[in-house]
Amino acid sequence: MDNYLKDIQDIKEMMNRSSQFLSLSGLSGILAGVYALAGAYAVHCIAEEHYTLESKTFKQIVFIALAVLVLSVTTAIILTYKKTRKDGETMWNATSKRLLLNFLIPLCTGGIFGVLLLKNRYYGIIAPVMLIFYGLSLINASKYTVRDVRYLGMIIVVIGLFSTAYMGYGLEFWALGFGVCHIIYGTFMHFKYDRKK
Repeated sequence: MDNYLKDIQDIKEMMNRSSQFLSLSGLSGILAGVYALAGAYAVHCIAEEHYTLESKTFKQIVFIALAVLVLSVTTAIILTYKKTRKDGETMWNATSKRLLLNFLIPLCTGGIFGVLLLKNRYYGIIAPVMLIFYGLSLINASKYTVRDVRYLGMIIVVIGLFSTAYMGYGLEFWALGFGVCHIIYGTFMHFKYDRKK
């Protein structure tokens, strides 16, 4: 009977591995949060009361946002690659492709929506839109990775809704959602999954 139960457990674990990408690095979440907080602080230091799309300030803000994005993505790729190698898995497989596709569909939609808002000068709603669509991306992708990603997504969606309710504090909510939440989530993931191995 014990052998039978163990076989069922082994089959269940194999099915989970084939349908879920389990090699996300908690440390990459922590570092993404640190980059986001550093970026938010940099924007806070240079932001002026009023600026235009053609101004130097706006170009600096775009540069900071892109730098945070590039650093976060690069760090996630490097640390996830190291973790998959350590776990004896491959980083680019059918499950990781489904994960990426389900993550990118809402994210790209939100990105296009954000650009259109920017073009039409709806500046106040851009931060909430970024948070809400990023949260929805995490929820959508969570089907193909650890379920804890879903909770992070839900929290970020709620922060995005609060950001919509309290216009004028977009940067603060952005720092909370992309910065603080990622650091807490990454720390939780590191101790729950990474340290066990």
